[in-house]
Amino acid sequence: MSKTILILGAGTGGIITAKELSKKVGGNAKILVFEKEEKNVFAPSLLWLMVGKRKPKQVYRNTRKIAGAGVEVVIGEIEKVNPEQISVTIKGQEYKGDYMVISLGVEQITEHNLNSYGHDFYTLDGATKFNEQLQSFKGGKIAVLVSALPFKCPAAPYEAAMLVESFIKQKGLANKTEVSLYVPEPGPMGVAGKELSGAVRQMVEMKGVKYFPEHQVSTATENTLSFSNGKTFDYDLLTFTPKHQCPSVIRETAFVGKSGWIEVNRNTMETDFPNVYAIGDITFIPLEMGKPLPKAGVFAHYQAETVADNIAQKIAGKTPDKTFNGEGQCFLEMGNGKAGYAGGNFYGSPLPIVNMKKPSFFWHWTKVWFEKYWFYKYF
Repeated sequence: MSKTILILGAGTGGIITAKELSKKVGGNAKILVFEKEEKNVFAPSLLWLMVGKRKPKQVYRNTRKIAGAGVEVVIGEIEKVNPEQISVTIKGQEYKGDYMVISLGVEQITEHNLNSYGHDFYTLDGATKFNEQLQSFKGGKIAVLVSALPFKCPAAPYEAAMLVESFIKQKGLANKTEVSLYVPEPGPMGVAGKELSGAVRQMVEMKGVKYFPEHQVSTATENTLSFSNGKTFDYDLLTFTPKHQCPSVIRETAFVGKSGWIEVNRNTMETDFPNVYAIGDITFIPLEMGKPLPKAGVFAHYQAETVADNIAQKIAGKTPDKTFNGEGQCFLEMGNGKAGYAGGNFYGSPLPIVNMKKPSFFWHWTKVWFEKYWFYKYF
């Protein structure tokens, strides 16, 4: 008897889950993907968009294009999720399934009225508008702000600051411009270890970016940022990351643990509800060191492969045996056509085992290739 699989969200995790299941279960399942956005943005490309290396239409595709080979796409805001019944409601219509995979990512909200003063580069609109202002910028103070923890893609704000600094130098405005990066965390990508964190900080500061760790924004005005440590800084152009929280439709369910996110089996991504899984940024997975697994697309990708394989085995009447082992990698754009590359095992004991490759043109072009491959393979 044919099974129905509900996939909530068409980000990295949702797309990979759907496509892998499509290959593995063939006509033995109906795969429904629920997504509120028509424009499916490839988030890593937003960094290039904000400095004019991409046009808006180059960084997204229509979500409906992932349909086919047993995969159906339902566009609309999810109104209710029922884990006990394995059902989801959209536009008043309830869809029931035999399996559910929750890959809704994070809900992004703006605090301190930041969207009135600057641009959220984690969105298509924000990155586009920041670039428009950057193109006409004549000099002054540019602030790159991480407004709250946690935030997805731990490298992104550091990449953004370095890319903006490179843009300014290429425009011949270096002697008229100051680029500053303000973050609440004590150092870059701290979960990956002191060595890598120190290397990233050195990269940022060598680029000429002024780096201010342990700066939690408390208030903002049109040209001023104030922080909880009592310090205040002026700016002329602002770009920022929004606050991330668990999507409200999920917060209303029994999924959410004390962490405020969905807590899962870190090897299988199973929730407390039978045949219901959660992957990617919406999850909370504590590491041995005490900190949670970072929110990053690469983990959603590998977790999706694990979940798809195990659901397919269940449908085939076999015992699921695939596990997610904590492996992950990321690129680190520096500007001027160069990028670094870091990767390793975040489930390492007692600490994650993560190493960084020397920045080079090769890693930048590898990221460019991956962007093109992503759109070609899935859209």
